[in-house]
Amino acid sequence: MKSDYVDRPAFETIRPRRQVAPVVINSAHSGRDYPSRFLAMTRLDHLSIRQSEDAFIDEIFARAPHMGAPMLRAHFPRAYLDVNREPYELDPNMFRDALPEHCNAASPRVVAGLGTLARVVAENKPIYRDSLTLEDALMRIEGIYKPYHTALQRLLSDTLDQFGVALLIDCHSMPRLTRAGDRTPPDIVLGDRYGTTCASVVIDTAEAVFAGAGFKVARNRPYAGGHTTRAYGRPQRGVHALQVEISRHLYMNEVTLARHQGYELVVSVVNRLVVALMALDLSVGQILPAAAE
Repeated sequence: MKSDYVDRPAFETIRPRRQVAPVVINSAHSGRDYPSRFLAMTRLDHLSIRQSEDAFIDEIFARAPHMGAPMLRAHFPRAYLDVNREPYELDPNMFRDALPEHCNAASPRVVAGLGTLARVVAENKPIYRDSLTLEDALMRIEGIYKPYHTALQRLLSDTLDQFGVALLIDCHSMPRLTRAGDRTPPDIVLGDRYGTTCASVVIDTAEAVFAGAGFKVARNRPYAGGHTTRAYGRPQRGVHALQVEISRHLYMNEVTLARHQGYELVVSVVNRLVVALMALDLSVGQILPAAAE
């Protein structure tokens, strides 16, 4: 099967003119280039299909390469392919063909309809009109998923070679969380897999930046970090990974997907976050002079 992105890039690596710190930015869920073939397969309207996007997160972090940190961003949408999953987390009920034995068909994400090829978007709305072929899944996995992770690994390896350490910031947005009892829901959720994927100074610094801007911050609940954070975060080998979830209500209308007046504040705080993380010296756990914006 011919790739849905044969005539345009499915993702993009944005390298700075000169990388000045061991920080790598990843925005894997902000893609909004929907192939026409995929849209013909879905039963959802143009707004409903976009409800799983981490809308505008790539733009919110867009200054990072200008500051000296490379960025990898998806153009393909999350509803089409989720690279923050294992490569073969597939639901057999979605396919007309039998799946290979190496597929993980029983993970909690697959059960929830949110595997490598999602079955549903927000509010449990089914994506597809009909069942898919295995060939379609392999086209997306072999042709986009694996090259995407190859590109991410290359950025981290190049960073590790240059600086002796690397810090991956996996950037996401989340729907506005509901109040839990008497507690105000968080605006920001930071995930380090309960202290296993990055040095404590990383998550401490991120929390200080967001809390200093007046946002309520939580750690690891309800999002501790997905496949990317878990797979790449190896602080004992010099590679740190932190997942950042920003509540969409802070910067956009979650129904119309239109940015509102809070957008510029979020961009400003994220810029401060990138500067603060670039100032960390993870080789000794101290802080370097702040990078210039």
